[in-house]
Amino acid sequence: MGRLQGKVAVVTGAARGQGEATARLFAREGAHVAVVDLLDDGQAVADSIGASASFHRLDITDEEGWAGLRSSLMAAHGHIDVLVNNAAGILVGDILSLKKEAFEKLLNINVIGAFLGMKVLGEQMVAQGKGSIINVHSVGGLHGINGLGAYVASKWGLRGLTRTAAMEFGHRGVRVNGIFPGGIASPMAGVEEEPREVTNQRFVRQPIARIGEPEEVAYTSLFLASDEASYLAGAEIAVDGGLMSGRYEDFLPGAPAAMLAAKA
Repeated sequence: MGRLQGKVAVVTGAARGQGEATARLFAREGAHVAVVDLLDDGQAVADSIGASASFHRLDITDEEGWAGLRSSLMAAHGHIDVLVNNAAGILVGDILSLKKEAFEKLLNINVIGAFLGMKVLGEQMVAQGKGSIINVHSVGGLHGINGLGAYVASKWGLRGLTRTAAMEFGHRGVRVNGIFPGGIASPMAGVEEEPREVTNQRFVRQPIARIGEPEEVAYTSLFLASDEASYLAGAEIAVDGGLMSGRYEDFLPGAPAAMLAAKA
C-alpha cells in the first residue's frame, strides 16, 4: 500500500472497465484520483471511492475542457503527478465500408484526445519537473487486425506520439510510457453477458489462454505511475497474455497438451 502516496492522478475513461479499475487501485495506493469521463457514471465511481477521488466530466477532444481540469486540480491540490490516457473508442468495419467521418471521429478521440491531455497536463508536469504519463494503447498498435482498420490506425498513431513525447518530456523530468492491452474483459470487448469459459475459447492459441481482467492492466499502470518505474521512458508493455509472442500451431511440438490432445 502507499505506492502513490500523496500523488494526484488523472485517469480518463474511468467510469467503467480498465479506467475504473485503475482509478480504484490508484486510490487504494494513496493517490487522489481525478475520475475523468464523459459518462456521468463516473460520479458514482468517485463517490464509491470516497474522499480520495473527484469526478470531472470531460470531453477529451475539448482543449478548453482539459485546461479547466488542470485549473481545478491545481487549485485543489497544487500539483498533478500522473496522467493515464485510457479513454478510447472503437469502430468495426472493413476499409472498403468505413466512412470518412466515422474514421475521423475515432482518430479525434483516440489520438487527439490523448494528445491534448499530454499537451495541457504535460505542460504542468514539465513546469513541476516531474510526472508520469501513461498512454493506454492496444495490441492493435503492434500489428494489424482485419475489420478494425480505423482503430488500429489510431493506436499506431498514438504509439508514435508516445515515443515522441517520451523524448521531448523525458529530459524535463516527465516519463511517458505505453501499455498495450490484449483482450480484456471490459465493456469495449462486449463480453459481459457471456460465460467466461466461452470467452476463453477465443484465446487458446496464446500462452495465457484466457481473456485478461481490467485489474491486470491497472496494476501495470500502477507500476508505471510509481517511482519504481523511474528509469522507464518510451517503454511499450504488452499486457496481452503473451499474444504478441506468437501463435500456437497444433501441428508442431510445444503447443499445450490439451490442444494437441484435441487434435488427436
